[in-house]
Amino acid sequence: MGSDEGAFGFGLKPKSRKVSLLSADHLLTLEELDRSELLGLLQLAAEVKKSPKQFHRSLAGRTLGMIFAKPSTRTRVSFEAGMNQLGGSGVYLSSKDLQLGRGETISDTSKVLSRYVDAVMIRTFAHSDVEELAAASDVPVINGLTDDWHPCQILADLLTICEVVAPDEIISKDGGVDAIAEKLADVKLAYIGDGNNMANSLMVGAGIVGIEMAVAAPSGFQVDKKLAARIEKNYGSKVTLTDDPILAVKGADFIYTDVWASMGQEEEHAKRVEVFAGFQVNEKLVKATGKKNTKVLHCLPAHRGEEISAGIMDADDALVWDQAENRLHAQKALLLALILKDVILR
Repeated sequence: MGSDEGAFGFGLKPKSRKVSLLSADHLLTLEELDRSELLGLLQLAAEVKKSPKQFHRSLAGRTLGMIFAKPSTRTRVSFEAGMNQLGGSGVYLSSKDLQLGRGETISDTSKVLSRYVDAVMIRTFAHSDVEELAAASDVPVINGLTDDWHPCQILADLLTICEVVAPDEIISKDGGVDAIAEKLADVKLAYIGDGNNMANSLMVGAGIVGIEMAVAAPSGFQVDKKLAARIEKNYGSKVTLTDDPILAVKGADFIYTDVWASMGQEEEHAKRVEVFAGFQVNEKLVKATGKKNTKVLHCLPAHRGEEISAGIMDADDALVWDQAENRLHAQKALLLALILKDVILR
């Protein structure tokens, strides 16, 4: 690459600067990132979204290994399409494609894959498997989802929120990340439903960028109080835990929900529908915020009529399709930052 070429393979402009965006080698929970790194990553995602052609050869010749113990629509398509759009390629690996079921250790698998690919994304059940994979890997490992965490979804969610409350700041470098942080400091996000991996990751992501958060879940399905306390201590962001959805959404700018029975919990579905009956995000709950323009978020897939009403799902204030699209842009930014390390910011 000539001296006039940047890390992405296109000419540097006079005001461009090449920086190392992330200090972490892997993305497992989001807690690897500080506020500046996370907001910088979101700015890169906005730039990738705005000017995709500038990045279309950035990962030429690079390969992403994609391990799926849990199937997915959005995770597979967004990562595979993202690599293709950046000039690279993705290799899909189901549980049947690997030797893990025949006794090969996760560590050994990781060492082998490190010789073949430039990064690994894994979507699986136990978070300890992702940690073991990363510990033995010589290339970046990305957590595509575990039973405990879903960091990639949160990148898309935060990008979506920034596009609403800081549309100018997210695409401008003039004020740096501080300008975005100032806008996010006035935001309240309410999560209604199961205290699952989405709730965990949302609390962490919101905490890092300074968003106030409330989580409403029925008794026995709430998030870990120790995690909430750690977030408040580490980031100074307010976290409220309650079993009252009305209390949680009061003053909320965004309401978030997820399915009541996640993958692997199908046998509990009937019971969970009874327990979560009062936790549906519907017109009444949105009105209880006391705000006129509260936006609704859902990571999908959605069970209309259960955790979210069909009317709210299809309402203009629902941002679910923007969230889904932003998985693509946020993960492209993540791949650039982890694989290339040095990235260009304008």
